[in-house]
Amino acid sequence: MTGCMTAGAPLLDVSDLSLGIGETGRLVVDRVGFQVRAGEIVAVVGESGSGKTLAARAVLGLTPPAIRRRGGSIRIDGRPLEDMTPRELRALRGGRIGMVFQEPMTSLNPSLTIGRQLEEALALHTGLDAQGRRAAILAMLTRVGLSDPERVLKAWPHEFSGGMRQRIMLASVMLPKPALLVADEPTTALDAVVQRDVLELMVALTAENDTAVLMISHDLAMVARYSHRVIVMCRGEIVEQGPTDQILRAPAHPYTRKLLGAMPRRRPVPEVAADAPPLVEVQGLTVDFGGRGGLFRRGAQKRALHGIDLAIRPREVVAVVGGSGSGKTTLGRVLASLQKPGGGRLIFDGEPVTDRSGPAWTAYRRNCQMVFQDPYSSLDPRMTVAQAIGEALRGSGLDRAAIRARVLEVLAEVGLDDTHAGRYPHELSGGQRQRIAIARAVIRRPRLVIADEPVSALDTTVRAQILDLFADLQRRHGFACLFISHDLAVVEQLANRVVVMNQGRIVEEGPRDRIFDAPADPYTKRLLQAIPTLDPTPSGGVRLRWRHEETAPADDRQASA
Repeated sequence: MTGCMTAGAPLLDVSDLSLGIGETGRLVVDRVGFQVRAGEIVAVVGESGSGKTLAARAVLGLTPPAIRRRGGSIRIDGRPLEDMTPRELRALRGGRIGMVFQEPMTSLNPSLTIGRQLEEALALHTGLDAQGRRAAILAMLTRVGLSDPERVLKAWPHEFSGGMRQRIMLASVMLPKPALLVADEPTTALDAVVQRDVLELMVALTAENDTAVLMISHDLAMVARYSHRVIVMCRGEIVEQGPTDQILRAPAHPYTRKLLGAMPRRRPVPEVAADAPPLVEVQGLTVDFGGRGGLFRRGAQKRALHGIDLAIRPREVVAVVGGSGSGKTTLGRVLASLQKPGGGRLIFDGEPVTDRSGPAWTAYRRNCQMVFQDPYSSLDPRMTVAQAIGEALRGSGLDRAAIRARVLEVLAEVGLDDTHAGRYPHELSGGQRQRIAIARAVIRRPRLVIADEPVSALDTTVRAQILDLFADLQRRHGFACLFISHDLAVVEQLANRVVVMNQGRIVEEGPRDRIFDAPADPYTKRLLQAIPTLDPTPSGGVRLRWRHEETAPADDRQASA
C-alpha cells in the first residue's frame, strides 16, 4: 500500500504495555509496543489467544474488568491514557477514536432505529443541531452506498444483511470524523464481494479524513492488500513488525512463517469417476419464504431457490459458493432435512425420497449429517462431549459400552484424547469444539456430510488443522460432502467440483480447476476477483496476486518494500 505517512509524532504510541488477569495472574499481553501515525493502516495478526484484540481494546480502555494493566503506557496525541478523567475518556471514545466490532448485529442496538443510533454519536461529540445532524447522517448513508437513506433512518438493524449492517456501523463510527479507527475483524462473517466492498469503503472513508486505522484480522490476504505495516503477535508478545510487503515476502520469525504456511492453497484431490451414479440428487428444487406483512396478514412470498438441479456422486466434495442471500445455506438445509422444500424431487441412492416417514426417508436421514458454522451454538451446553457425540448413535442398537467405545474411537480420529470426553463445550477452544462437531457428524459413518461454513470462525492455523482433518476423514471413510463456504481459498483446497449460486440460481458449475482458472459466468469472475491470493515465495513468505489480473484494481495498495 502506498502513500503511508511516516513523518511527525505518532497519533497512537503504545509502549511496553502489559496486561494480566487480576493483579497477580498470568500476563496475557507482555511488553507490547507499537505506533500508529495519521493516515496509516496498521494490521495486527495472530492466532486466537495471541492478545491482539485485548491490546487493541486497551487503546480505548475497553478491556474486560478482570484484565488489569500491569505496566507500560498508551498515549493518544502524546497524552497518557491513564491521566485522563472518566469524562475525557468518554469524549475520546466515539469522538477521537472509533471502533468497528466483528459482529455488527451485536453492536447495533436492536431496540433503536438506525437513525437514533447514528444520531447518538453526533449529539455527544459534535455541536451540530438536530437539522445539521440529520443532514450529516443522510449524506453519510448515501456515501456508504445505502439507497433510500430516508427509509434507512426509520428501519431497524434486523432488516439489513450483514454487509449492510457493517456499512451502517462504518457510517456511525465515521460520522464524528475520528482520528483513529480500531477495526476488530470487520469482515469475518461476510462473503467475498461484500468483504471487498466494505474494506474499500473503510479505506476510502478514512483516507478522506486522514484517519489512522488499527485493524485486527486473521485474513492475511486482506492484510497484504490494505495495510501499510503489520504487527505479528504470539502468546501476548510481538514477535515481528514492519512494512507489510517486507514481512510477508521474507518473514524473519518462525511463527510468522507458520502463519503464512497455514494459508489454504490448491492441492490435488482424489478423482471421482465422472460416470458414477449420483449418491444424492435434487431436481427442480424450489423454496419459498413468507414475506413481511401486517399484524394479521402475510406478505408476498419470496422465492429463495429457483428450480435447482444438483447431483453429488459418492466420495465427491462439491463446494457451493456465492454471496449472502444466494441460497447456498438454504440448499444445504433442505438437503439436511432442516428446511421443507416448496417443490422438486430428492433422490437418494437411486430411490426417490418422497414420504417423510417412509423407509427411504429413514435411510436418507441416517446417512446424511451436518456440520454447522458455529459449533458453540450447535452443541448442547448441558451435555458433556461424550454425551453430545453419543447422542448421534441413538437408535443404532448399540449398548452403552459399545457407544462409549465408538465415542472414544471417533475422538481419537479427530485428534482428541479420552480426557475430553467428560468436558463441556465451554471448556474447549473453538478448534476443539469444531472437532467435536465433526466427530458427532461422522460417528454413524454417513454417506453424505453437509458442512456449512465449518471454518469461517477459526483463525489461520486452527483452520488449516481442521481442513486437514476433514480431508483425512473424507478419504478414510469415503463420504460425499456438500461444502458451503464464502472462503474461496478453502474451496480451492478441498473441492472436486464447484457450484456457483446467485440469487437462488446456479449460474455456473464445473471441476474446481476449470472454475478457478477459466470462469465463464461474469458473477463467478467477480467473486474470484474480489479476494486476492497469496503465492509462496522461495524465502518462506508470500506474494500478493490478484486472480485474473487484467481486471484487478489498478490502485494496488500493497506496501512497497
